[in-house]
Order: sequence, then C-alpha cells, then structure tokens
Amino acid sequence: MQNPSIKPQYAQIWQTVQLIPQGKVACYGQIADLAGLPGRARLVGKVLGKVPETGFRGQTVPWFRVINSQGKISFAPGSEYFEKQKQHLQEEQVVVIGARIKLKEFQWQPDLSEILFALEF
Repeated sequence: MQNPSIKPQYAQIWQTVQLIPQGKVACYGQIADLAGLPGRARLVGKVLGKVPETGFRGQTVPWFRVINSQGKISFAPGSEYFEKQKQHLQEEQVVVIGARIKLKEFQWQPDLSEILFALEF
C-alpha cells in the first residue's frame, strides 16, 4: 500500500526513474514527460532530492541516472553530490568527462510498450 503522505507526482517521478536501465541516463525534462508531467523538469529535480532512504516501494530510486538537458551533472563540480553522482555513473560504465555525458551514447530511449506496461499511473 502506498504511503498516503507521498504526493502522486512524487510517486510518478520515482517510478519512472526506477525504469532507467543501468548504464543509461535520462534528462529531467524527459522524466517529467514520461511521468505525465510535461514541463515540470524542475519538479523532477526537487522530488529526486526527497527520495526516502528506504527507496520507493522497497526499491532504490537511481537518482544519479538523471542529468540535465545539456548532458551534464547539475551539481557543482567538486561538490559531494557531484562526486557521488559521477562515481555511481562510472560504476555503471557511463563515461563522464568533466561533468558531461554523451547523450547520443548513453541516453535512455525507452519503447512505448516498455513505459505503458511498467508504469501504474
């Protein structure tokens, strides 16, 4: 059963982020669109900062797979979260040069069927 204190938009975003495969990234706006919240890229960033430590529905939410539309890590270079995100991505074989990831190579491009059957909203 879903926690009633979790806003529906949060659940939609977390569930969508959980679908990003290992070794792939998605942009904030892309997640907003796939979650049924077009134009809400900033909300995605905000909500990813509120992921419960226990995850969502018993699964981790791979927040680190979400980057900005320029293909960059959004945290300030050298900051704790920048380094944490970069490390997680590199562990999944995503090439990070400076703060940039090549979207042509690593961006998640899901099938419509992949989304329709996996999302519950």
